[in-house]
Amino acid sequence: MEPSKDISRLIEIMAALRHPETGCPWDIEQSFETIKPYTIEEAYEVSDAIERGDMDDLCDELGDLLLQVVFHARMAEEAGEFSFGDVVNAITTKMIRRHPHVFARSAADTPDAVKIQWDEIKQAEKRERTERRSKRGITEDFKGGFLGSVQRSFPALTEALKLQERAAKVGFDWSAPEPILDKIEEEIDELRAALRDGDRAKVSDELGDLIFAVVNIGRHVKTDPEQALRGTNTKFRRRFSHIENVLDAEGETLEAASLERMEEIWQAAKAIERAVMAGAE
Repeated sequence: MEPSKDISRLIEIMAALRHPETGCPWDIEQSFETIKPYTIEEAYEVSDAIERGDMDDLCDELGDLLLQVVFHARMAEEAGEFSFGDVVNAITTKMIRRHPHVFARSAADTPDAVKIQWDEIKQAEKRERTERRSKRGITEDFKGGFLGSVQRSFPALTEALKLQERAAKVGFDWSAPEPILDKIEEEIDELRAALRDGDRAKVSDELGDLIFAVVNIGRHVKTDPEQALRGTNTKFRRRFSHIENVLDAEGETLEAASLERMEEIWQAAKAIERAVMAGAE
């Protein structure tokens, strides 16, 4: 089999990888749940390549993300649910329907007219979706209700922020940041109790409550938690890299260095950063 620019080749490759007798053992044993983390990871890597302006990486990462789409579609086809062709048909149908002013099906020629048209189409699609899901016996719908406009596909921090913002619109919110700090302390106490009990499920539940409360304080002080955490991640990378560089210059390795030595270099990195910031002021 040879590489190709034709999408059909990628579909053939995935079919071969999933073949129960001659395929790849790792690919064969995967499921929607086991592949899901890789799908999310690939989407983030696409985002990272865009942020860095790296077109070479972007081409590569888009291919990895496309593979995820083909992988999921292949598993769905094996289960008798839908195929890659059905995925393509669904999105092309949606795009043509949502842009009748482009595909000669509408006279909408102003931004306001297009907006009205778009809203009407979206409502029609929602009705069709409800009917389709009903026929398949799917009754639970996270897209319904007051919080339905908040996509579950968002990163967890972003979803938490948007859920809180949505609930706040009807008054379900703290009036000031201080009570949220009390709530955070309460959640920390509950997490400590769960840790003492050794209940892993309870620990996970309480940790989620604590993170949700921390997101809430970020919202009240007008700080996006996703961006705040990204900043901390960048800071951690920078300081840890400093540890690595110092150890390397001294002929040591990360594996051989003691925690005390690494902490010492970490604190030195913090002092350097503070001095640089003070100088910039």
